[in-house]
Amino acid sequence: MIKMIALDLDETLLNTDKTINPENVTALRQLHEAGIKIVLCTGRPINAIWGYIEQLGLTGAEDFTITFNGALVVNNATKETLSQSGLSRSDFKALHAFAQTNGYPLDILDFDQVYPIADLTPSIYQQMLKAPMTFTPTAFSDLPENLYSKAVMATDASTLDQAVAQLTPDLQQEYHIVRSQPKILEFLAAGMDKAVGLGQLLTHYGWDFTNLMAFGDAENDLGMIKAAGDGVAMLNGQDGVKAAANHMTPKDNNAAGVAAYLHQTFAELLK
Repeated sequence: MIKMIALDLDETLLNTDKTINPENVTALRQLHEAGIKIVLCTGRPINAIWGYIEQLGLTGAEDFTITFNGALVVNNATKETLSQSGLSRSDFKALHAFAQTNGYPLDILDFDQVYPIADLTPSIYQQMLKAPMTFTPTAFSDLPENLYSKAVMATDASTLDQAVAQLTPDLQQEYHIVRSQPKILEFLAAGMDKAVGLGQLLTHYGWDFTNLMAFGDAENDLGMIKAAGDGVAMLNGQDGVKAAANHMTPKDNNAAGVAAYLHQTFAELLK
């Protein structure tokens, strides 16, 4: 029985213009009111998506969000942490050396702010994120000894294509690397993805992955799509995601594909 619905944001729940289709809002609010947990799953911090959380009415005492691609599970009402994991400064040494050698930018994120690495090529991450986060340009040698959520390489798509082609086997083993958007390549702790955070949240409720429906479109959604009792790929999703999914939405993200699938699945609740 599905008790939780997990949703990626970009090109899944959101239209291409970063808004939520009203049909998606209505369907998700109805299911939430019926007792099904609605969980947004994103690489962003919670303050960057707070408008969406309020729009969907996910502000109750038992509402949570998966942020930083699974590294942080946070309570929406209290902002308290349910689970948190990440990387140390030293864990990024090999990645910094790779970026420095090849002329790539790098931003390193803890759970409160972003550190654009000042001794590397300038990044476009701040203008892409468009979120109320503090950006503190810092040389890699001056990074504080914090717990970090991930690193991000943000540049034009063709440069990222080149970076992906140059990734060494050692780097691929050291990090979980995902192309979350054409211009963003993310480096997470090995084994970290949205399914990790969802597993923590399901355990909190006393449930397991058979109780989960998950919607996604891209590489960074694969873990939760594969783990969910019902993994649902967007019609506009990447081929690899569609191949891994149990089902596919009948419409794309710009035509409220999430709501269309929910109406098929929860017809009795969404009359």
